[in-house]
Amino acid sequence: MPSASAATRTTLPELPPRNPAHHPLRLLEKARKDGKPLFVSAPMVRYSKLPFRALVRDYGVDVCYTPMILAKEFVRHQKARVADFSTSESDRPLVVQFAASMPTDFARAAEMVMPYCDGVNLNCGCPQSWAIQEGVGCAMMGKPEDVAAMVKAVKERCGKEFCVSVKIRVHRNIEETLRFVSLVEGAGVDYITVHGRTRSQRSSIPPNLDAIRAVKQHATVPVLANGDVFTLRDALHISSYTGVDGVMAARGLLTNPCLFAGFEKTPWGALERFLDYAFKMNVPFAVTVHHVGEMMEEMVTRKERARMVENCRNIVQLVEWLDERFVLKRKGEEGWSEGVDVPRKEVHKKAEVQEVPDVGNLTIQNDVVQVS
Repeated sequence: MPSASAATRTTLPELPPRNPAHHPLRLLEKARKDGKPLFVSAPMVRYSKLPFRALVRDYGVDVCYTPMILAKEFVRHQKARVADFSTSESDRPLVVQFAASMPTDFARAAEMVMPYCDGVNLNCGCPQSWAIQEGVGCAMMGKPEDVAAMVKAVKERCGKEFCVSVKIRVHRNIEETLRFVSLVEGAGVDYITVHGRTRSQRSSIPPNLDAIRAVKQHATVPVLANGDVFTLRDALHISSYTGVDGVMAARGLLTNPCLFAGFEKTPWGALERFLDYAFKMNVPFAVTVHHVGEMMEEMVTRKERARMVENCRNIVQLVEWLDERFVLKRKGEEGWSEGVDVPRKEVHKKAEVQEVPDVGNLTIQNDVVQVS
């Protein structure tokens, strides 16, 4: 088995060898035996970083994805590797997602992260204009032969046992999608994730579950569904309707990291748990405060969220802001991370009654989550 490159070893600690039980195909097999779909946390630009992955693992997620990483930059620049990828011994099972257009770039990037993850995924579904101009993401949906070549290149470089998957959108003509699937299957892809929208469709358009079902019926490898998973009921319905082997959530997990555990909205204890992870793991504060804002969308008003983002410049100020308004427990205190209801302090309850909750509009535009 190829070893990690020296360049990668300078940025990451030595971790134990991969656990065969964490191979996505083994996990899919186990989920099938358990009578449930595999629950997966989607790659989200800027947001599916280490603290968030740690949190959702505590609440029923079986596999986490990293944010999308540009393979070309990753293999050429150590700064890109340091900025784009971080992990830990407990951050498993983990799939690293790359955007690439060249087999050599994807294969080299896969080889670099192979000791630190349980598989790699090729993004063929990002519809952002910059990605298409770079020839990655959705641009690859019109180049199935190139995608097949990239899958094959990773298998040749990293070994047949190393897991390689692709994440796609659907074409307007489903026959094009089925041809795409057949070509990448022939190259040795291990499983396929299907976002049930076309390149031009946005989140206001419901995903095409019939198209996902058609892919599942056609494919010879496991298929995961992506799109509009906001509750556990959604996940189970999509799985039942399409027959897929797993479901992937993005926006739903951002606002409710506990949805796969059956929670209808984020329990307060999850917020306490996330803050503990954020303290321990080095991520930009802007990422932390946005996560907190999304998790609190049903806990506070839109004005309160705006004030929080405006007034807090670091995690210490954020905790102070929360302490003023809520009973915020620290790890080690009795009841930490166990609360469900929002423990708002009496002094702020009057303000809460005076303001009608308005959580704003949460959108995911081209795989980038935004609040407006």
